[in-house]
Amino acid sequence: MKIASIIGARPQFIKCAPLSRELRKLHQEILIHTGQHYDYELDRVFFDELAIPKPEYNLGVGSGTQGAQTGEMLTKIEKVLMQEKPDLVLVYGDTNSTLAGALAGVKLHIRIAHVEAGLRSFDKTMPEEINRLLTDHCADLLFCPTPAAVDNLKREGVSGSISLTGDVMVDALSQNRVAAERSLILEKLGLESKLYLLVTIHRQSNTDNEQNLRRIVEACLEIDEKIIFPVHPRTEKYLKMYGIYNKLLEKIQVIKPLGYLDFLKLMNNARKILTDSGGIQKEAYILGIPCITLRDSTEWVETVAGGWNVLVGVDKERIIQMAQEFEPDSKKRDIFGRDVSIKIARIINKVA
Repeated sequence: MKIASIIGARPQFIKCAPLSRELRKLHQEILIHTGQHYDYELDRVFFDELAIPKPEYNLGVGSGTQGAQTGEMLTKIEKVLMQEKPDLVLVYGDTNSTLAGALAGVKLHIRIAHVEAGLRSFDKTMPEEINRLLTDHCADLLFCPTPAAVDNLKREGVSGSISLTGDVMVDALSQNRVAAERSLILEKLGLESKLYLLVTIHRQSNTDNEQNLRRIVEACLEIDEKIIFPVHPRTEKYLKMYGIYNKLLEKIQVIKPLGYLDFLKLMNNARKILTDSGGIQKEAYILGIPCITLRDSTEWVETVAGGWNVLVGVDKERIIQMAQEFEPDSKKRDIFGRDVSIKIARIINKVA
């Protein structure tokens, strides 16, 4: 079977690596990279470190407004699919690349498989929530990471086949933890294990809203701990636009985005993680690192219910309080499965 896998952003590169290896044992896979992330630190370094095959197509779409970016991806993906005529289009997660791939495939009557299906934050102001909803209702094969995701899809009455597989990020982390331990990033940054907090901010609702971004920065500046902040290009642009970038540098150790192995080492040795990323909430849970989420809702509800993640929004005082006081109140459970790539590949093999 010929499978067209659509990827375009950091989390998709990570998820793609273990599943691609399984799929290529029996099938022909074509990688289509939309170019949604195009900086070396957000793109090529992940392919190099994770040994992902070079994409057959790099569409070079780049950044843009939600509509413009998704529209350009849709046009270019459709052209590739018409040329390649795959039997299955495989999409990951909830980005604009995901939605564009699903829409292009379903309109050409190609079967769609969605890895990480069924997640819901129930917040339609998030572009990612719209992408998830539409993709799931286009999909023929829905691979769910958690029982809650399965329940969401059943309530919505999706027409595709639903499978509880677990989350492919478990495979990616387990396959790369040993390599990550060889990273020298702590030495390079002068850090000691469990003596720093790790902060990441990239979500549109935080970066594009000056008041929200200021509140988060002000909270970080008042936290009396060492903070490491790998700054996403989008976030850096807005920090400078709002005139708060230099203030951030007064106390916080700001660094460029990192490759996967360095970032994995940095996460695994942090005392806590403060983030607005969905994927990092999940990675923090798998690694056993307490997570403080700079959002009012999350699609990874299990991490909150399990006591390892707390939602603080952009409430300055609550961010500071949780950075100081939050500790998991229960033992971490194995909620994301294992050998997930093998399970997904077996299901795809059956429909080939």
